[in-house]
Amino acid sequence: MPDIPMNPGPPQSDHLAAARYQKTHPDVAPIGTNDFDCVPSAEHPRPVVLAHGTDSTAYSDWSAIAPRLTAAGFCVFALNYGGSPGADSYGTEDLVLSAHQVGAFVDQVLAATGATKADLVGFSQGAVVTRYYVNKLGGAPEVEQWVGLASPSYGGVMYGLVPIAEAIPGALPAFARVTSLAAVQQAEGSPIMLDLNAGGDTVPGVRYVTIGSRVDEMIQPFENIALHGPGARNLVLQDMCPADLTGHFHMVYDPFVQELLLTVLDPSSPAPVCRPVPLGTGIPEVVIAGNS
Repeated sequence: MPDIPMNPGPPQSDHLAAARYQKTHPDVAPIGTNDFDCVPSAEHPRPVVLAHGTDSTAYSDWSAIAPRLTAAGFCVFALNYGGSPGADSYGTEDLVLSAHQVGAFVDQVLAATGATKADLVGFSQGAVVTRYYVNKLGGAPEVEQWVGLASPSYGGVMYGLVPIAEAIPGALPAFARVTSLAAVQQAEGSPIMLDLNAGGDTVPGVRYVTIGSRVDEMIQPFENIALHGPGARNLVLQDMCPADLTGHFHMVYDPFVQELLLTVLDPSSPAPVCRPVPLGTGIPEVVIAGNS
């Protein structure tokens, strides 16, 4: 079953600030999320379900975006999925099991809100498990729109480590022990990634949007982010704001991306404002957060 954090915490500026707050507030959720009494409005009739990335949490990845969505009038929900027993971080276990947890959570959200469909937004691994739920587990009738931020749609090579590990007998299981099962399953060409895209990247009845960066640190080649097929739209950050060199890790804390997501979920939202962002922004914070 998914873990549903319920104690609201304040917005944060980056992953490190979120991790430090969460260390003393373990059941923290982005403020405004997981209000099961929220009634969707006529303007925003579908609840938005957020799925975090690898070795992360709902609060770590959504502490900034979720409050903007709730302030805009959406009913917003965020789960912690893919955690091992006693874990304080999530998104590390089998992707298929995580996709089932997402499905159970969506069912719970729809039952509580009375909505017939939801919009799903996944960051990194969250994009994979939510799309697996939609495409392979029968979730399409419950989903109007799927949005993947920094989506490893065709997997990644993770700094070039995956091809090296694949070439060395026994290296991939060792890589999984150092990182996580979920990280290895997201590698380009893995059985689960091949299964996810078998028969087409999309299924009928769902709109798909990817938002990706040309300088993504985890997904190379960059073209592995895009989806192909009916219903797919691929947005490239630098095509809209060349000065914004946000990569993979800072994606969910980038103001332009947050504003762009609002326009995807509600086209009447104000156009995003382009701001310069230096290359490598957010990486030190993620490294420190992961080792503190």
